[in-house]
Amino acid sequence: MKRNPRKLKWTKAFRKAAGKEMVVDSTLQFAARRNVPVRYNRDHVATTLKAMQRVYEIRAKRERVFYKNRMAGNKERERAADRKLVAENEHLLPKMRASERIAAELEQEPTVEDIEEEVPPQRLKKKQKAKQRLIVGGGVEEMDVD
Repeated sequence: MKRNPRKLKWTKAFRKAAGKEMVVDSTLQFAARRNVPVRYNRDHVATTLKAMQRVYEIRAKRERVFYKNRMAGNKERERAADRKLVAENEHLLPKMRASERIAAELEQEPTVEDIEEEVPPQRLKKKQKAKQRLIVGGGVEEMDVD
């Protein structure tokens, strides 16, 4: 099935058309195929490998800069979206922030009455639910549980 490569998001054509990859850069020309046979020369191969490494470093550096420039406005955009979300759902937020509430509680000096209230009450025994059993003829019978 034939498809337009500029519409498929995973293709190089799409990424370049959408501005997600560098389109014009001199380092991209080094990756082009050359169908000219060259006689083997050890020095020529060594210099070519050095040049390839240097071109790779330059390309990586330029791609990092390109990415940073492309993502430059994201922080402000995300912050604006967060503010909008908070404004729309303000009714879900507490009236006072927890940090403000704690600060307000610390500012109030405890009185004798407050200290007396803070004394923990003795532990109460847990009340157990009474177990019941249905009788065949109808009705309910209490069961003793140890």
